Amino acid sequence: MIGRIFLSIFMGLVLLVAGPAFGQQYPTKVITMIIPYSAGGPTDTVGRLVAKAMGDSLKSQLIIENVAGAGGTIAAARVARSAPDGYTIFLHHIGQSTAPALYRKLSYNVFTDFEPIGLVNEVPMTLVARKDFPPKNLKELIAYVKANKDKVTYANAGLGAASHLCGMLFMSAIQTDLTTIPYKGTGPAMNDLLGGQVDFMCDQTTNTTSQIRSGKIKVYGVTTKTRVPSLPDIPTLNESGLPNFEVSIWHALYAPKGTPKPIIDKLVKALQDALKDATVKQRFADLGTEPVTEKRATPEALRAHLKAEVDKWAPVIKNAGVYAD
Repeated sequence: MIGRIFLSIFMGLVLLVAGPAFGQQYPTKVITMIIPYSAGGPTDTVGRLVAKAMGDSLKSQLIIENVAGAGGTIAAARVARSAPDGYTIFLHHIGQSTAPALYRKLSYNVFTDFEPIGLVNEVPMTLVARKDFPPKNLKELIAYVKANKDKVTYANAGLGAASHLCGMLFMSAIQTDLTTIPYKGTGPAMNDLLGGQVDFMCDQTTNTTSQIRSGKIKVYGVTTKTRVPSLPDIPTLNESGLPNFEVSIWHALYAPKGTPKPIIDKLVKALQDALKDATVKQRFADLGTEPVTEKRATPEALRAHLKAEVDKWAPVIKNAGVYAD
């Protein structure tokens, strides 16, 4: 442990002195983007699209490493301990802002152990079910789950995941606790929903749009104020009978604390280039999301957004009484 501390201090001093030179040469090898959920899930989908376009901008390869478990905290802790040299970056969603309230003991600090790079996108969510689930609309769904609360199963991607947060709000809105089935990522949860092993879940449009369009799952509504352009016929939960029910999931990029500013600047530029890429924009649109503006794809915007989201979710989680050690 002591050796690791001295190594971190040494690396930090080296990078502080050599930062500008490193920034000019960077990148000289493959960059790893850590994604805290399983392959095939919505965060993974967003990450792979952005990684390819960022790699093109940087003239280097970005590879994806999926480090699933514990609502993203395992991956976050790993990134926080990584060398601050620009070769490890981290794509996470809203879970980065809810972890401080959800977990009593975190081995990292979301504000002081990471260098923000920028926001990526905001994603609406959908309340969906296996295709043969009896309720036909939201009103019937609420009545059905209340009458069968001990039998109905709600899937999520693990504590702190977007699907967990959405489900927590849904159960609070209908004042009914349900049996929840946690998975290590939305990909496995969606597979079991498609297979009929679980009844329903709340998931991002990046993971549900194609399944909804093909009729493989049933949809009850979207979680935004207005309807989603990619799913124009699907009503919002608000207009279907759940007033003020809104959840949008945002993704953002981070690097380990101490990553030299010249390297961060290059990563910011690559992110902004990626979000202007025609393929990325089209694929995002197909998935029911869109890239943020260039102004929001910056460290300053992400830093402010993260603080606001931590402040927003902390009381919600506290009131729900949901914690993990």
